Amino acid sequence: MSSEPVERRLTAILAADVAGYSRLIGADEEGTLAQLKAFRKTLVDPTVAKHRGRIVKTTGDGMLVEFASAVDAARCAVEIQRDMADENTEIPQARRIEFRIGIHLGDIILDDNDIFGDGVNIAARLESIAVPGGISISRAVHDQVRDRINVCFDDKGEIALKNIARPLQVFAISGAKESKTTVSPESKPALALPDKPSIAVLPFQNMSGDPEQDYFADGIVEEIITALSHFKALFVIARNSSFTYKGRAVDVKQVGRELGVRYVLEGSVRKAANRVRITGQLVDTATGAHLWADRFDGGLGDIFDLQDQVTESVVGAIAPAVEKAEIERARRKPTESLDAYALYLRGLAAFYQFDNRQANEEALRLFNSAIALDPDIASAYGRAAFCYSTAKNNGWISDTANEIAEVTRLAQRAVELGKDDAIALATGGFALAHFVRDLEVGAALIDRALALNSNLAQAWNSGGWVKNFLGEPEWAIERFARAMRLSPFDPFLRAMRGGTAYAHFLLGRYNEAVSWAAMALQDSPDFQPGLRIAAASNAMAGRPEQAHKAMARLRQLNPALRISNLKYVLPPFRRAEDLSRLEEGLRQAGLPE
Repeated sequence: MSSEPVERRLTAILAADVAGYSRLIGADEEGTLAQLKAFRKTLVDPTVAKHRGRIVKTTGDGMLVEFASAVDAARCAVEIQRDMADENTEIPQARRIEFRIGIHLGDIILDDNDIFGDGVNIAARLESIAVPGGISISRAVHDQVRDRINVCFDDKGEIALKNIARPLQVFAISGAKESKTTVSPESKPALALPDKPSIAVLPFQNMSGDPEQDYFADGIVEEIITALSHFKALFVIARNSSFTYKGRAVDVKQVGRELGVRYVLEGSVRKAANRVRITGQLVDTATGAHLWADRFDGGLGDIFDLQDQVTESVVGAIAPAVEKAEIERARRKPTESLDAYALYLRGLAAFYQFDNRQANEEALRLFNSAIALDPDIASAYGRAAFCYSTAKNNGWISDTANEIAEVTRLAQRAVELGKDDAIALATGGFALAHFVRDLEVGAALIDRALALNSNLAQAWNSGGWVKNFLGEPEWAIERFARAMRLSPFDPFLRAMRGGTAYAHFLLGRYNEAVSWAAMALQDSPDFQPGLRIAAASNAMAGRPEQAHKAMARLRQLNPALRISNLKYVLPPFRRAEDLSRLEEGLRQAGLPE
C-alpha cells in the first residue's frame, strides 16, 4: 500500500452544466456546440478568471471550478447567469443555452490537478436541482456569502440529495437569472394592492431531476389556485399570470410588486423511489417573512389522490394564515384611518374569543360599524348574525321576538348579498338554523356554501352542528372530522370537538362523548356548550364526580340556569328524544329543576 499522504484542502466548488443539453443537441448539434463554445470563450472563462477561479475540468456541457473563497464563487456564478440572460435576450426560447449552477464549500482531495470527495459530489448534486438559469448553494456557502453579495436567498429547507448520506439545507439565489440590462424592480411602478388579501401561487419547483414529474407539480399548483379562488375574501392571481415565473429564480418581493399581491405561496416537489415529498411556504411580499410552512409526504400508489390531499391541507392552512396576518395588520392600523374592511377584520379578532361576553359584543359592534361604512359587505352581516348565536349558546341573551327579527334580517341580508360567498352563506345559514330555528333553510344554505367552497372548514363545522339539530349525528361526525382535517388549528376547534361530543352523546356513545368534551375544554375551560355536554355525558357514563365538577363550573358561569329554562341555551333539536336525553343527563349531573 502507498504511504503517500493525501492532499486535502477546504475550497469552494462550483459545478455547472447546460439545462436541456440533449434536447438542444438533438435539435441542432453543430449550432449548439458552436454557440456553447462561443459563450465559454467570451463570457464564462473570462468571468471565472476575473473572480480567481480555477477550471478543474470540463465535460461536453459542463464544468467543475474551484475557488479559494465562497464569496468569489457566488459572485462568479451570479455574474455568469446575468450575462447569459443578456446574451439570450434575442435568442428564441427553444434555442437558448442556460446553465444550472451548484456551489458547495467543503473538504476536497487533490490528485494530479483533479479534485475528488464529498464536496465535489455535493456541488454536482446541487447543480442538478437548480432551475435553468438558477443557482443552488449549500448552507455552508450561504453562511459565508449572505451579507457579502447583493442578492436574495430562498431557503428550500433540508433536501435529500442522491447518494449523499444526510439531507442538506439548500438555498437558491433569487434574482441571479435577471438580465443586467433589465429595468430594476425598484424602478418599475408597483401594482396597487387590491382591497382584500391578495395571493399568487407560484409554480412549484420539481426537485426530482425527472422532467416527467413537472406535470405532477403543475397539477398541484393548479388545484391549489382553483381551491383558493373559491374563497371570496381572497384575491387570487390567475394561473396564466403566476406560471410566467416557471423555471425562473425569483424574489418574492419583486413578484409582489409585479403582480400586486401581498402574499406568495411557493413550494417544491421531490420524488424518490415510490415516495413524494411536497413542501410549501407562505411569504409576506412586503417583508419577506414566512407566515406558514409545512411539508407533506406520501406514496405514488395513487398520485392524484395525493394531489387532492396536499391541496386540501395547503388550502386549509393558508386561508387561516392569511386571515391571521390580515387581522394583525388591521390591529396595527391607526384608528383614525379605519375603513370597512379594517373594521371587519378587527371584528373577527374579537369574534374568535367565544368565551368572552365583552369580546362578542365588541365583535357585533365592529361588524355593524363595517356595515354602516359599506352596506354591501355580505360576510359582515353573516358574522353579526352568528354573534347572536354565540350569545344564546352562552346564556347571555334569550331569543326574544325582537332579537329573532334582527337575526333574521342580518342573515337574510348576508344571503342576498353573498349568493356566491361561502362565508356569508355558512354563517347566515347557521344563525337561521340555530337562533331562528329554521332548520331546513339553514341546512340548505350551508350545503350551498360547501358546494361553492369545499375547503371552508367553518362551513363543515356549521354543517356538523345543523346535522346534530336535525337528528343525523352520524353525518355530523363526518362533517366535524372534515372541518378538523382542513383546519387543525382553527379558532373554532373547540366547537368542532364539542359538536363531535354532542353527536356521540345523541348516539348513546357516552364514553366517546366524554373524551371529545374533554378535548373541547382543553384550551377553553369556560366553553359553556362544552361544559354542558361534559356534565351530561359523564353523568350518563356513570362518572358522577366528573359530571358534578363540570356542572359546578357551568353554574358559576350561568347561575340562573335550570332545567326549566334550558330551552334558551340548548340547540334546537328536532327530535324530542334528543332534548329529553340531554335534559336527563344534566339533571343527573346536578342541574336543578
